[in-house]
Amino acid sequence: MTCAACSARIERQLNKLPGVEAAVNLPAERAHIRYAPGAVDTDRLVATIVKTGFTASLSTAATRSEEKARKETAYRAEVNRFWIALVLTLPLIGQMPFMLGQEGHGDVLPRWLQFALASPVQFWIGWRFYVGGWNAIRGGSGNMDVLVALGTTMAWAYSTAVLLTGLHQHVYFEASATVITLVLMGKILEARAKAKTSAAIEALMKLQPQTAHVERDGQLVELPVKNLIPGDIVVVRPGEAVAVDGEVIAGNSSANEAMLTGESLPVAKAPGDKLFAATINGDGLLRCKATGVGAHTLLAGIIRLVEQAQGSKAPVQRLADKVAAIFVPVVTAIALVTFLAWWLIGGEFTVALVNAVAVLVIACPCALGLATPTAIMVGTGLGAKAGILIRNAQALELAEKINVVAVDKTGTLTTGKPVVTSVEKVGAGGTADEILQLAASLEQGSTHPLAIALVAEAKARSVVLDVPRDVTAEPGRGLRGMVAGRLVRVGSPDWLGTEAGAAAGSQVAVEVDSAAVGIITVADPLRASSLAAVKRLQALGVEVVMLTGDNATTAAGIAAQAGITRFEAGVLPGEKASHVGALKVAGKVVGMAGDGINDAPALAAADVSFAMGAGADVAMQAADVTLMRNDLNGVADAISLSRATLAKIRQNLFWAFIYNVLGIPAAALGFLNPVVAGAAMALSSVSVVSNSLLLRRWQPEGR
Repeated sequence: MTCAACSARIERQLNKLPGVEAAVNLPAERAHIRYAPGAVDTDRLVATIVKTGFTASLSTAATRSEEKARKETAYRAEVNRFWIALVLTLPLIGQMPFMLGQEGHGDVLPRWLQFALASPVQFWIGWRFYVGGWNAIRGGSGNMDVLVALGTTMAWAYSTAVLLTGLHQHVYFEASATVITLVLMGKILEARAKAKTSAAIEALMKLQPQTAHVERDGQLVELPVKNLIPGDIVVVRPGEAVAVDGEVIAGNSSANEAMLTGESLPVAKAPGDKLFAATINGDGLLRCKATGVGAHTLLAGIIRLVEQAQGSKAPVQRLADKVAAIFVPVVTAIALVTFLAWWLIGGEFTVALVNAVAVLVIACPCALGLATPTAIMVGTGLGAKAGILIRNAQALELAEKINVVAVDKTGTLTTGKPVVTSVEKVGAGGTADEILQLAASLEQGSTHPLAIALVAEAKARSVVLDVPRDVTAEPGRGLRGMVAGRLVRVGSPDWLGTEAGAAAGSQVAVEVDSAAVGIITVADPLRASSLAAVKRLQALGVEVVMLTGDNATTAAGIAAQAGITRFEAGVLPGEKASHVGALKVAGKVVGMAGDGINDAPALAAADVSFAMGAGADVAMQAADVTLMRNDLNGVADAISLSRATLAKIRQNLFWAFIYNVLGIPAAALGFLNPVVAGAAMALSSVSVVSNSLLLRRWQPEGR
């Protein structure tokens, strides 16, 4: 594909098929297609693209290296052709200063030599424009190749006719050859720049190790990663990249997970902890059991998600697509009108021809086609590098407009891991450790977050726990059972009839042999980064609203610590969606941040949903934006990235439109000769891609 007209034509033909929804990405040279099985199949999709004048094949992990090698070979061939074209064109360009001011535009080089130099450039080097133009016309539309081929052929054909008939008119061999050479140079620069837009995803692909050390039949052997299966025991030596997703079964170390989360600090790893493919092991030796290999690792899922986002279209691109669809016919018509007007009114055929050629050459649908997708490719790649996985271009565009973020409390603002904050004696109760010993002994078999907090606190205080007997649960209230021959009940103060004071947290009453002995307060502490993250969002002009199922006292305490003035307490998971809906009815563009599973209804109701601290396929599939770190700063980073990306898109579209709006009339009015027009056209698309690459200067705050 050479320009927006090409990608628009392919997309239009694919979308005519029944049950097909296609988006064609010009810089990535990919079509992302959703289709209804039974209505069409992949063979028909490929055949449709071939009928449009292009070739296509299914893109798989196995074909990536082949595709890259093919592009590199084609690029080298293109560079070689450019140098040949330049050598042939330079003598033609070199004579131009000497021709200025000469009577009748006299020639420095013999015309037969000009013909000999220009013809290989026109028909050998420039053959690609004829092929591309013919395929476009055969497919029912035009593209940039049509404009270049038509314009340069007119200049070459006129000059050849003058040469053969011996007329005393100026020839334009230098114009046809120079335009082709300049356009070819622009394509080479554009290809280099486009390659950089996908640098982030290329870097992700290179992270995956190719081999792993695996225990097989009591021996440690090195095997290709493609031969591994779930359940294999993989040994990761110090400093090595982890080859699979897995669970540590032996050893202690740390892992650098910056390539997944953007967090530079290493994460401690011990038996029971998760490991992810492409992360780097620290100083310890780890044995892990593979749970995900090959295409089923978190890294592979991230690559798929980024590719999906890069292949999607932002709503802001619609205008450019509409213009591209009619661009070539309109420009051709303008060139024809220019030719006729100058010839009939001015009476000079050569002037009319030159101006018509300039119109054809300066018109550039390339810049329009590259303006949006190149910025999206850079933006989504930057996001992935920072641990921000954006599902599609629409979410990236909409995130810019967010003015309210609704946040879940547990696991989003807080750590999601309750801890004991106080143990208070009631009546004739014993010491704090004795009260904790009774409660934790009874609760040690429970998986409730409060029970886990009690047991963890007991262990931290080196309190020895007894084995409970006859433990029974009272749903929604607590537990009862025998501990060291005494009847112990642990649960809500209301159930036990114990008066509880005000506290920023959940309170657990402890009763022994029907007598209250203590109150234990358990709280879910605020994340260290939450206060700064809320301030960042507020500085971006975004209001933060907390939605929680906790009581009003606890909610008020957490909100105060986080710097949040507006919150809703006692909200059930199913009710959060209603609160999000109410914000939207009030005219707000709402972002929702939650864990991606429990908050699914609210996430679905929001304009843009953020799944916090993901790593689970469910969260990645459910959310518009997946944040690899459990940090609300990721929401602020995503909004900041969205605003930076959309600013680049608007700049690109402005320059792409203004270039054509000013350039085409200037050429039609005779202010530009074809050589200058060719240079401007060649540089227009390069400037758009280069401007998108400036987005790479964006950095997530504080990293």
